[in-house]
This record gives sequence, structure tokens and C-alpha cells, in this order.
Amino acid sequence: MCNLYRMEDKDWVSKWAQDAESLINLMPAYQLNPDYSGPIIRNTADGRRQLANARWGLPSPRFALEKAAKSKAEKLKAKGKPADLNELIRMEADRGTTNVRTLTFAHWKRWFGVEHRCLVPVTSFAEPDPKSQAPGDKVPNAWFARDEQKSLMFFAGIHVPGWQSVRKVKDGLTTDDLYGFLTTDPNGLVKPIHEKAMPVLLLTNEETETWMRAAWDEAKDLARPLADDALIISSREPYGSSIVSKSSEPIEL
Repeated sequence: MCNLYRMEDKDWVSKWAQDAESLINLMPAYQLNPDYSGPIIRNTADGRRQLANARWGLPSPRFALEKAAKSKAEKLKAKGKPADLNELIRMEADRGTTNVRTLTFAHWKRWFGVEHRCLVPVTSFAEPDPKSQAPGDKVPNAWFARDEQKSLMFFAGIHVPGWQSVRKVKDGLTTDDLYGFLTTDPNGLVKPIHEKAMPVLLLTNEETETWMRAAWDEAKDLARPLADDALIISSREPYGSSIVSKSSEPIEL
């Protein structure tokens, strides 16, 4: 799965979203970590494109929150206190699900319509590469890019606006626009480093239009690995050497 990526193209808005309505002043993001805000392009109800910032991490399914909530309910009952399981689940901290892997999972199907699809701009993404770790060094990240120039690509994203949840216990209930993106089987370049999955990447105008406009039966066909020569490993860097870092254990479903 991908839980770290960069967006280094300073001119992406003018090149890719000339027909979009800008909600906010979108400064080009450098590095994105789970639960931070990142730029996306989403559809509006009247068929336009809209630039927005959203929080990386889609709503987790009920079962991901239920275990901890049930434990709390049992402790409350042991103390003779009332326990509303549904309310405990609602108030359980949800760190968010960064990647969507299983397209047949009922939890995701509600958000497959064009009103919930988005484009997530990216110039490179990282996966830990323990096989290239030198003795005594930290595990490096392998960074994958389209080419040496780190040309712009897009993740095939899902956007959920106005979702109420507890992302951090200290903040309590918050209402956020959330996003994540699809993953698929890894290609021959990614698989030796991450054998489970790679992000679904869109490289052409035709692909971005299909993702944002087409019926789901057509759009889902984009969830396939890229050709082996469509990406390069642009660099390897020690894990944790990034400009922005955040301790997290995101999940993929």
C-alpha cells in the first residue's frame, strides 16, 4: 500500500485544472502523510471540477472500530454503568483508511459514483525497501516516479465530504472532507519491494476523464497495475528523513 507520497509540480493547477473552481488558495504540497490535508480535484453537483483540500484517510468500516468499542462497553458494564455500543463506536477514534483495495467490499460501494470520485495529484510515492537496508542503517524508502523529471500523475481517488468522526481523541468529533485512493496488484518494478499492492495511477487525460465521468463498470477497469516500464525508482532515502513525518499505522481494505 502507499502511505507516503509527494506532489512537487508547482504548476499542476494551471496545467490540469483550468476548468476548475478553486475553493481555497491551494499551495503546492510537498509531502503527504496519512491524516494530513492534501489537494484533490473533485466533481461538483453541476458537473464542474473543484479544487479542494481534504484529509487523507477514508472512514474505516464498522468492524475496524467495533473491537475497541466492545472492550469499553464490557468495562462499563462490569462497573454497573450503562453502555451504548453504537454510541461508543461513533465516538471511537478512527485514524482513517488510506487505501481502497477490495472493490467488492460493501463498505466502499456507496462511494463509487462520480460524485465521490476525485483525482489526487502526485509526482512520486514511497514504499519501505528493507532489502536495500545497509547494516546499522534505517530502512530506506524507495521512491517511485513516472520519470527523472517526476512528471505529474494522479491517484484514482475517492472523496467523502462532510464526514463526522473522531480522528483524534483530544479533538473529539470533527467534520472533515476525507479522501483516499485505490490500490491494485503491483507491477514488476514495485513487486520486489512491496509484493502486496501499488496505487492505481492515471497517466493520461483520457484516463482522468474516464475516472471522473464514466459509469463504474467502465471506471473500475482502471484499477490495474501499470506496465513495468511506466515507472522508475527515482531515489532511495532513509526512512524518517522526510520533511514531514508522522507516526501512524494506517490500514488498507
